[in-house]
Amino acid sequence: MQPKWNADGLLPAIAQDARTGEVLMMAWMNEEALRLTLSENRTVYWSRSRKSLWRKGETSGNVQELVDVRLDCDGDTLLLKVHQVGEGACHTGRRHCFFYEPKDKQWVFGASACD
Repeated sequence: MQPKWNADGLLPAIAQDARTGEVLMMAWMNEEALRLTLSENRTVYWSRSRKSLWRKGETSGNVQELVDVRLDCDGDTLLLKVHQVGEGACHTGRRHCFFYEPKDKQWVFGASACD
């Protein structure tokens, strides 16, 4: 089995708290980001907007230490089990990135957003 990179040479990477199982965030990786993540034992992602690598926590201090990495059964998604160091995984400062929920045909800030 080998990773199946999309047309842009990327794979979605889901970061999950290794202790709790909580899904923290989703970002993209290219081959270099995956190689660096595995060699440095901390997450390195590919920024599609900046078109460059970014080490999670490089400026915020909210680093993700790699515990384990798995490739899904189709080879097209990575699951990164991490120890989240610092305030949180989201660039908004929250613990995770998934805090909007559907309500009355709109996406609103959810009741569990502070979790």
